[in-house]
Amino acid sequence: MRQLHEDAEDKEVGRMPADEELFGALLHLEANAGALKSDKARRQAAIARVRLWEYIREQADLHQAKAVEHARAAGVEWADLVPALAVNTASAAYNKAKRLQAAILNAASHGDRPVRRTPEAVVTAERQAAAQAAARRRAEEAAARRHALLVPVAQSLLEHRTGLDDNGNVPFWLDQIAAVLTSCTTPTQMVSLGTYVEAVVRELRKIERTTARPAATTDGARLAYAAAAEVVTG
Repeated sequence: MRQLHEDAEDKEVGRMPADEELFGALLHLEANAGALKSDKARRQAAIARVRLWEYIREQADLHQAKAVEHARAAGVEWADLVPALAVNTASAAYNKAKRLQAAILNAASHGDRPVRRTPEAVVTAERQAAAQAAARRRAEEAAARRHALLVPVAQSLLEHRTGLDDNGNVPFWLDQIAAVLTSCTTPTQMVSLGTYVEAVVRELRKIERTTARPAATTDGARLAYAAAAEVVTG
């Protein structure tokens, strides 16, 4: 929009606030809308201003909701927020805050299934978000517990690999375990370690099934194989 006004040789464009000062810039453009000479430029600039005012309104809701959150966390009562939220009662302040909270929830969802701006819809969305967060925590905790079991099992398989049948893909999967085990810290690496241990167990079982002979030939290898099979099936 600045360029439109520069192209129109608007003498006031030099007084327009910097681009990062969006509110002031929009007020300036509104006051000087008549400087644009062509209908096309006026239409283009007006639509852009409508879009940017909508953006500011959305951002205002988002940041006001965060301010209310901070106020409540600091012990501010709903009654004390009545004048700040331009309402008449504490219950109205609560309801307005819940409607504002929809802005935060919608920002977090990145436009996926937007939350309606009603207290009831926001409360429901907050409960769903809390339930989803709890489910993620449980899944992460379960994954961490499984990983804690997998690491010594994977190490044991490598320590006793000479006692494991080396037909088929067993050596390949053991090599994959060795590669990832040296630095297994990221979620992706942890998942990969589990996948490789499962693959070793699957290949050893396949060998036993097709050859009718034990896939482990030493006591250490048998214990490592049994421990891996237990972790995989558990």
